Amino acid sequence: KSRLSQLSPAMSKKKWKPEKAKELYEVQETFIGKDLVGKRYRPIFDYFANTADSKEYFRVVSDKYVTDDAGTGVVHQAPAFGEDDYRVCLAHGIITKGKDIPCPIDDNGWFTDLIEPVKGVHVKKADDTLIKLMDDNGRLVSKDKLKHSYPFCWRSDTPLIYKAVPSWFIRVEDFRDKIVENNKKTYWVPNNVKEVRFHNWLTDARDWAVSRNRFWGTPIPIWANEDLSEMVCIGSIDELEELSGTRVEDLHRETVDKVTITSKKSGNVLRRIDEVFDCWFESGSMPYAQLHYPFENKERFEKGFPADFIAEGLDQTRGWFYTLMVLSTALFDKPAFKNLIVNGLVLAEDGKKMSKRLKNYPDPNLVIQKYGADALRMYLINSPVVRAETLRFKEQGVLGVVKEVFLPWYNAFRFFLQNVERMEERGTKFVPSKEKVLGTANATDVWISAATQGLIKFVHEEMNAYRLYTVMPALVRYVTQLTNWYVRLNRDRLKGMEGEEKEAENEAEVGLQVLYDVLLDVTILMGPFTPFITEYFYQELRKYQPSYADAANGGGKSNPVFPGKSDSVHFLRLPPYDESRLNESTVQAMEALQAIVEQGRTNRERRNISLRTPVKNVVAIFRNVSDNIIDGITGPLKKYILSELNTWDFTVVTKTEQHDWVTLSLTPNFTVLGKRLGKKMKACSAAVKALTHDDAMKVMAEGKLVLNDLEIDAADLLPRLAFSKEGEEWEASGIPDGSLVVGIDCTQDDAILSAGKARELMNAVQRLRKSAGLDLKDIVEVFFHEEGNEIENVVANNLNMFTVKFKGAAPLPQKFAESWAVTLLSETVEIGGSQVEVSICKPCLSAKDDLNEKVKNVLSTLDVDAVSKDNVIKCNVDGIDFVLNENTDYWLSAIAKVKTLEEVKWLN
Repeated sequence: KSRLSQLSPAMSKKKWKPEKAKELYEVQETFIGKDLVGKRYRPIFDYFANTADSKEYFRVVSDKYVTDDAGTGVVHQAPAFGEDDYRVCLAHGIITKGKDIPCPIDDNGWFTDLIEPVKGVHVKKADDTLIKLMDDNGRLVSKDKLKHSYPFCWRSDTPLIYKAVPSWFIRVEDFRDKIVENNKKTYWVPNNVKEVRFHNWLTDARDWAVSRNRFWGTPIPIWANEDLSEMVCIGSIDELEELSGTRVEDLHRETVDKVTITSKKSGNVLRRIDEVFDCWFESGSMPYAQLHYPFENKERFEKGFPADFIAEGLDQTRGWFYTLMVLSTALFDKPAFKNLIVNGLVLAEDGKKMSKRLKNYPDPNLVIQKYGADALRMYLINSPVVRAETLRFKEQGVLGVVKEVFLPWYNAFRFFLQNVERMEERGTKFVPSKEKVLGTANATDVWISAATQGLIKFVHEEMNAYRLYTVMPALVRYVTQLTNWYVRLNRDRLKGMEGEEKEAENEAEVGLQVLYDVLLDVTILMGPFTPFITEYFYQELRKYQPSYADAANGGGKSNPVFPGKSDSVHFLRLPPYDESRLNESTVQAMEALQAIVEQGRTNRERRNISLRTPVKNVVAIFRNVSDNIIDGITGPLKKYILSELNTWDFTVVTKTEQHDWVTLSLTPNFTVLGKRLGKKMKACSAAVKALTHDDAMKVMAEGKLVLNDLEIDAADLLPRLAFSKEGEEWEASGIPDGSLVVGIDCTQDDAILSAGKARELMNAVQRLRKSAGLDLKDIVEVFFHEEGNEIENVVANNLNMFTVKFKGAAPLPQKFAESWAVTLLSETVEIGGSQVEVSICKPCLSAKDDLNEKVKNVLSTLDVDAVSKDNVIKCNVDGIDFVLNENTDYWLSAIAKVKTLEEVKWLN
């Protein structure tokens, strides 16, 4: 009834009015489709009306795949040209499995002689003739052209037809239940592909057509007579020789097709059938064929079957995975593999299938040349592909891996080498020492070591479970922790710039020992994932190992393998983790530090306060935190919070004082409580949201909330802290789960602003040093010139900051620089709104102001490092001997002179 519009095109137009229907047709009777089932009809073409099986043809059947949203609601069934057509006809007894089915098309797509009007015509060129025949016979209702999707050959772009051909089958349906049971014995990642997609495919598995009608392929080893009433299946070359008298070694079709067998039963000649194997049959035979089983390697095969592990794409669910399972079940009643990782498909950036013809993807070789194979590997491994999902390949993603992972990782590696070189230049040879690593008291050392051991443990667990998609994100996060946190927090320490000289060197060595230890562990750990960059790192890191000398004369390729001696990182096993170094409390404290620093930076950005400008105080309020974390961030980790947020103080608000700073609110977990409370949910929600701070604290402490006749577990309530401290000087923010709020005191007084300008001056000096190509050990004198004395006051007010950073030195006004001082680089910068010329100069001797000018000229030629250590300089000028005493007649630096002569009060 819904398809009556097929009778007249006018009914499909927008201006059609239902009352006009009476002008077109008359409804004589209404009934449902199943009432027609079993009725016979006169076919449009009767070419198959008088064949042997035609008594079952031309009757109405029903099936659920027919719909009333298109066409007439009546679908013609052609079992030779459609999967549904074949299925429906087979189910209703119109055709029989194993027998020929009516088909008017030959193997070339031309109509056969049976169809007289179009015999020898290609199926796609016969439409007009057939339509005219229907019209001439009064059987044509309407003629129209419809635009719809249609399959085309992806090679030639020519239209295809779906045509059934006689095939050889494996009776999969006979042992389908065994296949399903064997699938349950396997482990898949991700599991849902096994449990849903593959399981559903197996439960509906049909007999498998394993033959193909082509020349190239493995010949099916069946010899038969013409009517297939007598057949012999050959199992080996020897058996074929025994039955035929001909020995063949080449099993290609052009050889074996010439071999005939004389039947022992009838004496007739048996010839090999025309078909070859479907290539998927060969793929499914891989476990046996690769070892030439059972003719060779029988013991080796039996020890290694089923395979421990295989991996392939999601599209192999109905391909290789299926054929492996079918053949192994048929042969051995067991799966062919134990563990399987399913990969997703990589698509072009536009979401389409990658196509050589369309060239809609970048050349992989160029991508590798541009970014490196490791970057491409990590991009793919750290993508949805390893979770059996699709990936739209973007070249920018590969570049992102280089920027976000490899460059920071390489910079940490290079930073290590540079500082080991600096240490060794000062006479201390670097030799890896596990004792120094384990003995460190530095909180960040303990943390990065614990994080490394946790990573190693995690990788072992996840790789044992074949969960590649969880390993790579963890490795990426770790590299970020190592480079963005550990190295940055310890940069000055690792350079030997924290503390007095001896103490600083000792601290630097301990830090470098820890950095070496974790770099080596991570290099070995990452080896299977990024094989090239880790090999490069390893070749440098191994040189510090005492066992490196054992690599000579081929020792690096011998057993046992261990770091240093072994020639390649890929010779080494993944490092085991040390349970004793999994310091969970330190890791948690460091996580808290990072959360505090990130929220503190957010607050600074909101108030537009540069990190160079200090803030007076940072406070942290935790909803629920362990004493270990508080001890960590207020103890050994506190100095890092002060430094990272450039704050003068940091405090954690105690629980007894929290009501002055924050408000705790509770929200019902609607996902959990909604199902349980039903209509009471609205009243419950209102009551929970109305709780005061003290009420909410009590609920969380007691672990439950009682509302009239309801008792709600505190675990079903979502707590959140909100900053409520009064005062415009405070800026605060919290982490998404509401368990931490961080506030900063944004008061900007003269002392704060002065300290900020001091930081700006420091950064200007550091930029000049870098631009001049100076090394850490290179000493310079710093001078500045300004109109007025604002920057001099800044230096005076923050003198300790400069002397700590510059090892006892401090910037001086330009007027204190000697005339012969060599300026390495100078730059005019803006500091606090003032234009200041900052210069860095090569160290030189400073002379007493009233010293003989010619003697001054002598001093100007002397290198500071060359001056006698007995504090006396002797020289002869114009025949006169001069004896110059340090700190009286000359000084080793301008600042030493200024201090001695008290030329500026703020230095003393």
